[in-house]
Amino acid sequence: MSLTGTPFLYTTIVLAVVALILPLVLWSRVRGPKPLRAASRLLMLLFAQGTAVTLIFVMVNNQNNLYDNWADLLGTGDHVQQAQDLGKDGTGGIAVKRLPKVKQNFTKASGPGMGQAGGVRVTQLKGRVSGVNAEVYVWLPPQYNDPAYRNKKFPVVELLPGYPGSAKAWFGSMKTHEQLLPLMKSGQVAPFILVAPRTNLLAGVDTGCANIPGQVNADTWLSIDVPKMVMDNFRAEPAPKGWAVAGYSAGAHCAVKLAVAHPDRYRAAVSLSGYNDPIGERNSLAAQNPTVRNENNPYLILKKSAVPPPIALYVSGESGDGYQAGVALESIAKAPTTVHVVFLPRSAGGHNMALWKPQVDTVFRWLTLQMGQNHAKGQDRSLTKPPGTLTGNAAGAMGSTPRSPSTGGSTRAELASGTASRAGAARKP
Repeated sequence: MSLTGTPFLYTTIVLAVVALILPLVLWSRVRGPKPLRAASRLLMLLFAQGTAVTLIFVMVNNQNNLYDNWADLLGTGDHVQQAQDLGKDGTGGIAVKRLPKVKQNFTKASGPGMGQAGGVRVTQLKGRVSGVNAEVYVWLPPQYNDPAYRNKKFPVVELLPGYPGSAKAWFGSMKTHEQLLPLMKSGQVAPFILVAPRTNLLAGVDTGCANIPGQVNADTWLSIDVPKMVMDNFRAEPAPKGWAVAGYSAGAHCAVKLAVAHPDRYRAAVSLSGYNDPIGERNSLAAQNPTVRNENNPYLILKKSAVPPPIALYVSGESGDGYQAGVALESIAKAPTTVHVVFLPRSAGGHNMALWKPQVDTVFRWLTLQMGQNHAKGQDRSLTKPPGTLTGNAAGAMGSTPRSPSTGGSTRAELASGTASRAGAARKP
């Protein structure tokens, strides 16, 4: 029975009801010696508590898409077939563009929200360079199958969840495709292809979207294998002009890191409550080794860049949870690199979907502009306002709040390195 399926949810509801009724009916009818009666009543209470906890967990998991299946929950899943040393560029010397096209078999994705707004499709992808074997979810904009657009190539946004987190979260919990469908139809947002690859590749740890020889090549999986698959199977614009990456929490860290490290693969990145230093996620593999940790810190990568990369970054967060990371990046960015930092007040919510979901409208309007899709109607004017001003659904949910100079008690060193968000980033949705 699927962990996220409706049958399992209904089963837990029935068991919780039975566990509640059982003591009411049998409490005074238990027979036998006193120790036996006490043991029986204790078991009934434990059964009631256990089913209640299980029901709450299932409801929270379905709401936030934390664990996709039993293997993820129990820590038995492993999607890495091999993890060779692929070198600094992550290709292992392979001429990726010369690899023959491989047509993938796509099926309708199952789960809450996956059938909405035209439906999400899924495929099992065997990464030819990374050695990763995992699922990838794809949603096509309403214009994709319109005969008037049959010769058009579409921009792409990769969507990354937090840790733990399911690749379905951007569709199930965030309802990104449902929010964007009317905006794309009206021309307010560009018709992006949305791609959500699995990021939980190893049992019980966050890969930090890093390449770690002998363990995992998560960077190559996300920035080479997944884009190659999309280009082979859909009318997608070439990189870097037509590609962006967005994430929340640990996925936000990955999004910025991928864009900063690979400006030849991405034009823009969106970070919702992210962090720079990989140690912001306590279970990150990238934080276990000092060298790997520094190599995957976007602040340090950007600071050491001999030539500022032509990328645009959108970073939003509360004080102590993403905001300082954005300020740190903004402080060292030099043209043509741009960093748009948005301060969110504590009243906007915590480190959860309630904070991130309302920002979908705003960030995709921003992406529409940053990726050269200026023909869209009703262009977002947020970039002409003071930094930190929110628009669209985000403004309605949180209020238009100017960026605050608050550092949340962070030290000068934390602000410089972008590690001030560690405590907040470690919180799970």
